[in-house]
Amino acid sequence: MSAIRVLMADDSQLARDVLRDILTRDGDIEIVGEATNGSEAVELARRLSPQLITMDLNMPVMDGLSAIEEIMHTKGVPILVVSDRSDAETAYQALEVGALEVMPKPTLVEEDAEHLLARVRLLSGVAVITRLRRRLAATRLIVPVIPAPVIHRASTKAARPIIAIACSTGGPQALARILSKLPASFAVPIVISQHISHGFIDGMAHWLASLCSLPVSVAKNGERLKPGCIYLSPSESNLRVTTYHRFQLQPSPANALYHPSCDALLSSVADVYGADAIGVILTGMGRDGVQGMRAIHLAGGTTFAQDEASSVIYGMNQEAVNAGVVRHIVPLDDLTERLLRETRGRAFSSWPELL
Repeated sequence: MSAIRVLMADDSQLARDVLRDILTRDGDIEIVGEATNGSEAVELARRLSPQLITMDLNMPVMDGLSAIEEIMHTKGVPILVVSDRSDAETAYQALEVGALEVMPKPTLVEEDAEHLLARVRLLSGVAVITRLRRRLAATRLIVPVIPAPVIHRASTKAARPIIAIACSTGGPQALARILSKLPASFAVPIVISQHISHGFIDGMAHWLASLCSLPVSVAKNGERLKPGCIYLSPSESNLRVTTYHRFQLQPSPANALYHPSCDALLSSVADVYGADAIGVILTGMGRDGVQGMRAIHLAGGTTFAQDEASSVIYGMNQEAVNAGVVRHIVPLDDLTERLLRETRGRAFSSWPELL
C-alpha cells in the first residue's frame, strides 16, 4: 500500500517539526511538501496533488482560511485544520468553506500523536468536491427559509418533544445546514453531542449562533431547558438531562474513547422524555450514539439517521441503521423539513419549577 501524501502548512518551524515527527513515524504517511504561509499552500497543493493538507490558520501573506477557500475552489482536497485553540471560531469558518475537521496543534504526548494519526488516516480517504466561489463576502450560509410550523394549541397540553442529535466527523457542517433553516419561532429544545477537541466548543457555539435564528449555547450544569434553544455538550463532560428537565454535567471517564459521549445524552433523553424524544444520528466515525438511539427507539420515540450519500463519514449513522434502531433514513438537506413535520403541533410544555 502506498504512503498517504500529506502537505503541511504552518509558519512555525517548531510546529512543522512536531507534525513531521508524528506523521512519519509509522512509515505509512509521506510529507510531500511544507508551506510557511497560505499562498505557498495554495501553490504546493496545485503542484503536488497531496491526499490531505494539514492547515494552520494564523499565517502571514495569506491566512489559512483564505488558503482553504482558494484550494477548495481550484481542486478539492481533504483539509484538516490544525491550529491554536484561540483560533476556534475561525476554525469553524474554515469548515464552512471546505475543511473537514479541526483539532488543536498536537504535542509529542502519545495520546495527541495517536489522535492526529487517526484523523489523517481517516480523512485522507474522504471524497471532497471542488466548490464554487461564494458571491458574497459574508460567511453566513445562504439557505431557504422554511415557514414556521402551525402550532395547534389544543394538541400541546401533554407534549414534551425534544430533539437530541449525535454527530462526529462532518457533524459541524451538517448541524449548520440543519439548524440554520429552523425558524425563530421553533418551540422545541435541541440538545447536541458533537465529538470535539477540548477548547473548541465555545468557538463552535459562536459560529452556529451566527448562522441560526435560534439561540445557541454550551450547556451548563443545573441549567433548565427552554423551548427554542440549542444546547451543545462541552467536550470535557458528558451531558445528561434529568427528570427535572435540567442539565447535569458528568466528568468524562479518563479512558473514554469519545468526548463527549453521544450515548450518555441520548440515553438520558430517552429515559426522561420517552415517546416524545426525537433522536437524530449524523455523520461520524465509530459506534457512539447507537446505544442511545436504541434507547429512544425502545421508548417509542422517533429516530432519524443521515443517509450515506450526504455523510462525510458513513459510520455511526450506518451502525445505528444496521442495528435496526432508525425509523427514517434521510438526506441531510431534507432533515430540517422532517424535523419540522415531526414537531408540528407539538410545542414544548412548561413545567412548574421543581428545583
